[in-house]
Formats: sequence, C-alpha cells, structure tokens
Amino acid sequence: MSSEDIAALPRLSRTTQGHGRAPVRMIHLGLGNFYRAHQAWYTDKAPDGASWGYAAFTGRRPDMAEALAPQDGLYTLVTKGPGGNTYQVISSISAVHASSEYEALLGYFADPSVVIVTTTVTEAGYRRTALGALDAGAVDIAEDLAALKADPRAVVGCVPARVCAGLMARRARALQGDGKAPMTILPCDNLPGNGEALKRVVYDAAEVVDPSLASWMDDNIHWATSMVDRITPATTDVEREGVAEWGSFYDASPVPTEPFAEWVIAGSFPAGRPRWEDAGATICDDVEDFEQRKLWMLNGSHSLMAYAGPILGKETVEEAIKDPRIAGWVNDWWAVAGPHLNVPWQDYAAALKERFENPNIRHLLAQIAHDGSQKIPVRIFPVLRMELAAGRLPDGPVRAVAAWVLHLMGHGAPVVDAQGGAVIEAVAAARTVREAASSALFVVAADLADNHKLLDAIEAKAEEIWDIGT
Repeated sequence: MSSEDIAALPRLSRTTQGHGRAPVRMIHLGLGNFYRAHQAWYTDKAPDGASWGYAAFTGRRPDMAEALAPQDGLYTLVTKGPGGNTYQVISSISAVHASSEYEALLGYFADPSVVIVTTTVTEAGYRRTALGALDAGAVDIAEDLAALKADPRAVVGCVPARVCAGLMARRARALQGDGKAPMTILPCDNLPGNGEALKRVVYDAAEVVDPSLASWMDDNIHWATSMVDRITPATTDVEREGVAEWGSFYDASPVPTEPFAEWVIAGSFPAGRPRWEDAGATICDDVEDFEQRKLWMLNGSHSLMAYAGPILGKETVEEAIKDPRIAGWVNDWWAVAGPHLNVPWQDYAAALKERFENPNIRHLLAQIAHDGSQKIPVRIFPVLRMELAAGRLPDGPVRAVAAWVLHLMGHGAPVVDAQGGAVIEAVAAARTVREAASSALFVVAADLADNHKLLDAIEAKAEEIWDIGT
C-alpha cells in the first residue's frame, strides 16, 4: 500500500472506531512510545480502565501531540512477536497536549478528581547532581526557580519545577476548601528508587520557591516507585502500513513493541488507582530487587551492546546479540552481575536472550546509547564497585565501561547526552583511551578515576573491541 493510499484512508478517531473517552483522572509527563506501550497499555487493559483517562503531555517537542490530537488520543499498539504482528487500538489517553500548553497542565494538577501523575522523562529529566540533589546551579533550573518564586504560575521548563508548580496550583485550589487533595506521583523511568529520586528534586525545588509547600506535600502527596520493562523501538512507515492494511484507517503514530511487558509498583494510592494488577502488573512492598535485576541484566547488557555493537558494524540489538563475540560479552556481563542479585536471574537471562533475538523487533543501538553519562553509573558501576571491593576485576563490567569510553571518543554510535556536557568536554581533551577513561570517570564516578588497575583493564578491553571492530 502506497503512502498516498494510506493517507487517503479515514483517520483513526473515537468517532470512526467507536471508542469512548474516559474521564481524565491521571496526568502523564513524557508522551512517547514507551509510555504508550507500557503505562497507557496497562491502563487500557485494566478492567476499570474506562474510568481512568490520561491527560498526556509531551516533552519539549510537540510532535506526538500534533500526531495524536487529530486522533482523539487513540493509537495502535503493534505487538511484534517472532511469528508476526498483532494489533490493538489503545484508548486510555483522553487528552493530549504539547508541553507548551502550560495552563492546561496547571489546570489538571489543580483538579481534585485528578489523583495520579506518572512520568517517563528518562534519567536526565530528573536534573540531579551526582549526589541526587536538584542541580539548582544549572542556569535553566535557576531561572525556573526564580520565576516560580516571583509568580507561582510562571511558565517553567524543567520537570522538577513543573511538578512543583503543579503542586502549588493544587494546594491553592485545595485551600479554597479543607486543604486536602491527595495525589500519588509515580515515576516510570529506569532509575533505582525513582519515586524517592523525583521526590527529592521536587522538594529541593519547593525549598527555593516556597518552603511552606513541603509541609503541605507531606500531608497530601504520596510518592510511589516502579520498575518498568518493555522494549519499544521507534515508529517507522512499516508500522503505519501494517496498521492501514489491518484496520483500513490511517494512524499517524502507531507504537511497535515486543510481547513481553513488566511493571512492578510499590506505594500508596489513597485516592484510588486503576486495577493495574488485573492487567498483569505486580503490586508489592519494595521494587528494589526487581529494579536491580532489570537495570543490571537488561539495561546493562543494552548499554554494552549499544556502545560495542556499532563499533563492530551492528545497528540493532538483534544483530548484536546474534554476533557470537558480542553474545559472549553479554554472557560475561550477566555471569558477573547475576550472582549479586537477590532474586533468581538465570531464567531471566535466558528470557532476555530470546527477547533480544526477536527478528520482528528493530531496536536501534544508537537510540539505546543516548544519555550514557546518566545510564552507565546506575547500570554498570554498582556491580563494578562490588567486584573491586572483593578484589576482582572481571571482564564483563570493564568491557562495558571501555565500550562507553570509545563511544565518547567518537567511535560507534553518535554521542547524544543531555546531561553529559562535562563528560564530553573532559574526554575531548584526552589523547589516549586511558586519559579519556580517567577523565570520564572523574566526572561521573570520581572514586574510580585513579584506580590504575581499572584504567589498565579499561584500556586493554578498549583495544580488544577496537581491534575486532576494525
């Protein structure tokens, strides 16, 4: 089917598809493919999902809102299994907004019927220092906080400031009554303890803008934590064509994803929530063990492949894992990381390999490589530090760091790192891999920067990867 034929089809909409619109009871920050394949899908699948609609806001780019607004927030989920595709229209996004629609955001926050906020802003969006505090010294953050201090409805850009502004709007509305307005904020990013991480930077923002907000948040705002997992590649014309042939309608932005999905949630929801557990989510008291398994086993191997794979000419996860050398490197990493986990990992590793080998998922390594200065410290360094403390220096974590250093030096995937300016600048002045490694580590893991045995090992593994790749 040609692009002209697809464009001539009726546009996906609630009218043409007969989908109702759930009342908005949740806000989502970070309207992208992963959110649409994960939290929005779980909500759509929940038995009470028809009562829980999302108002979803994009990041800085308005593209997704522009694509979905004419479709009333509807889109098609394309589940790409090894044997072929299945299709499902998802209707849980009741309203879509660009991030520039700031008054709408404050309005949803102030609405007492809106009781949950979820986020997918990636690790970089938390705007944290190495110690986890809000990076209030950054120019844009300082400007946002100063603007909010002068005017609680000032337009701000960074996520911690936006959440702070939203909560001030909620408090102002609540104080017109009894002052109570319970809400749960649930981050859904690949960051350990993401609930506490977001809580800290929002409280740090409040301390600058209006310290009295903190005590109100103590009484009204609950911070949940989650572990999320579902591989979600970028959308291409292949998905648009497949949807058109399946549904005889035009969907500007379908979402490709894999069959596997996991969502583990810990936290309280005093004002209610969808029955996500009936849609397959795990509700528990503590997600830490699940987080570590996912971060180290899945995300850690993803980072290793993302930095080493392109040097060996690989473009996707499937291509990388089917190369015996890279598969061996991934197994080396798993064999080191797995024994440090408190939950079973061997079967999980086997399942990961099957997921990576899915020929129907085109997951670009260059996409995974983004924001390495935020990802490597939580995916690789914890295991590396434990091994060093035990007097060991195994190949698995060392090779992952070496591949990242080569990436920073301009080899393999292009460097795209929203918070990595200091790392990139430091590495640019280096003349050798060893100097680059020391400089990069000094910025993101200063305790490792002067470990000469580690630097020797990184240099050796970088040479190994480079020699094979060239």
